[in-house]
Amino acid sequence: MDEVCASVVTEAEVAGALAELGRARARSGAGLEETLTDLAALHAVVTNPAEVGGLVAPDPDATPSRLLRAVAVAWADATLGDLRGVEAGESLTGPATQEYLRVRLGELYRLGRRKGFHPADRYVLLVVTLDLTEVAGWPRLMAMILVGDVLRSVFDGGETLAVIGPSVAVVLAERDGALPKRTFEARTQIADRLAVDPDLRAARRAEVRVERLPCSEDAAQALIHAVRRA
Repeated sequence: MDEVCASVVTEAEVAGALAELGRARARSGAGLEETLTDLAALHAVVTNPAEVGGLVAPDPDATPSRLLRAVAVAWADATLGDLRGVEAGESLTGPATQEYLRVRLGELYRLGRRKGFHPADRYVLLVVTLDLTEVAGWPRLMAMILVGDVLRSVFDGGETLAVIGPSVAVVLAERDGALPKRTFEARTQIADRLAVDPDLRAARRAEVRVERLPCSEDAAQALIHAVRRA
């Protein structure tokens, strides 16, 4: 934030400093909404210097889109990485990839055989699918970033989160009493986050459903393939 403020004061190009801010906030564990609120607060101070000594009301909707884009894209780079080149991920820092999800499923079925339980009785796949047919350009990536951010916030107990397609994200979650509430929270928060951005309103009706794991590991792997292509 110091570099951003220095750029503003000296009237230098601020995009580079904003990108570093987005990456730093992502590495610290801050969500996208929190990061954009920080940016909005700075913008409110800069555009209303007379109010610096009083209360500042940050409004992301009033922040210029080019500034939001610089921060959001950098935050996404640090949080998600390049999904085309990464073969695994870590659920505490961002969604994993399809390859890592397949590895986790294999581990789960092998553990079930050793411990004498069936994964279908204990785990489910929560599947989030967006209709991005009317969304073009970087907002498509932005939509999946928002979905991943919500899922990471709602499912924060070490569940495996994965982005397995351009418009599909899943959570490998326990089938417990809290699942219905968390599913509702995820559906509601995703809709709210997408509705804020005019470019993403066409995708705001996300499909959120629960898929029970099948009996065999092979069938589970086939399910991942089917979900990804749905």
